[in-house]
Amino acid sequence: MATTHYFVDEAGDTTLFGRYGKVLANTDAVSRFFMVARLEVDDIGALQAEMDALRAELMADPLLKTVPSMQAAAGKTALFFHAKDDVPEVRHAVFKLLLRHDLRLSAVVKEKQHLLAEVHRHQAINPKHRYKADGHDIYDDLIARLFGRFGEFGVQRHITFAVRGSKPRTAVLKAVLDNIDEGFKGDFGFAPHGHTTVHSDYPSASAGLQACDYLLWALQRFYERSEERYLHAMWPKFTRVLDLDAPAPKTKGKPVAAGVAFNEKHPLTLESRAGVWKKDREI
Repeated sequence: MATTHYFVDEAGDTTLFGRYGKVLANTDAVSRFFMVARLEVDDIGALQAEMDALRAELMADPLLKTVPSMQAAAGKTALFFHAKDDVPEVRHAVFKLLLRHDLRLSAVVKEKQHLLAEVHRHQAINPKHRYKADGHDIYDDLIARLFGRFGEFGVQRHITFAVRGSKPRTAVLKAVLDNIDEGFKGDFGFAPHGHTTVHSDYPSASAGLQACDYLLWALQRFYERSEERYLHAMWPKFTRVLDLDAPAPKTKGKPVAAGVAFNEKHPLTLESRAGVWKKDREI
């Protein structure tokens, strides 16, 4: 049975409140959006080999080797690619490499001002309701939505999650995926997948997570800074972006179900997704 490799990462933060319950959502102190993505990689061995070779080449470049982020002691580009930390010359090289590989990225995006409104609605019903600062609840919800579309049937899945927090949550994440599959089996009478292997890792040990980070960075730049050029260039590698809070089109005067899916037939652009951030933000 064939095996499909997925790599899962996040961008933005889940912070809504600061000290003493101060609302931080929609301020410069936190991100405006939170998003998760899964990257499907056809040949992870080839991707790993090319990314290792590119990093060695860039480290030997006399124009780059004195850059602070290229020093081993900095724990950044010298060890692994991370779009936020890499200098523009490195980003350009990595994006060009990714365009040569068979990659497919799906993402789910949540606008945090809408998340805040949902928390307030829960608190109005149950005054004891508290939003958990670790953000695991919203993360797990977006993961369920991310894997709710089953992809190719009948294959084994090997899923690598980027570690979030101080320790892996593989058992919890495996349970989220198993619940999806059990629901499908209950509805249709057969399992959508073969065996699913789940583990967590750090990006420094995974070319797949580094590639996922880069494509997520392009998506985050679009949402947080209205910067379209990276997303436009890499859009052929995007399969689907489910924006849970995008202004929904109307049918006969009534809004359709919450969330808008952007894909090959409905590309994500500044025109098609009104209301993204307008300020210059460091991400």
